[in-house]
Amino acid sequence: MLRSRFYLAGPLVCLAAAGSPIFAANPSVVIYDGLTREVAGAPDKSNDLWLKPADLTRATKFELKPQGLCTDTVCIPLPEARKDTFLATRAGETWFNLSEFARLLKQPVAHDAKHSIWYFGPRPEAQNGYTQTLQAPDFTLPDLQGKTHSLADFRGKKVLLITWGSR
Repeated sequence: MLRSRFYLAGPLVCLAAAGSPIFAANPSVVIYDGLTREVAGAPDKSNDLWLKPADLTRATKFELKPQGLCTDTVCIPLPEARKDTFLATRAGETWFNLSEFARLLKQPVAHDAKHSIWYFGPRPEAQNGYTQTLQAPDFTLPDLQGKTHSLADFRGKKVLLITWGSR
């Protein structure tokens, strides 16, 4: 009998069959900048997400370089005095602490330990981009009758947004 599991984390829905790589030793699912990647986490128990450099690049598009963590457009230096909180060598392999990097950037992180899913929210420069224009980001939601409405449909009009959430 083939067993499957469903995981829901933010925009991700992942279906994995028993025996697939998601059930391998120490796997994690990382959601970063809208990309969802499965990675091999560090072999020891930690409250942080430690990744090998290849998995780090695959999951985040950041590459570990001597000058710091870099993409095509940005390079973020790692504080020299705290390098050991970002980098570790275990069994001759280099590991990078993505959770500590998120703390450095003041990037929100949510972790589902039971399913080993990590969600990294928008970095502050993306979060605060809306304050420049004072425009809320567009979103689409259904009304009580199921008809969908987008915030963009009401641009130029006064809108009262009431939000509510349950536990």
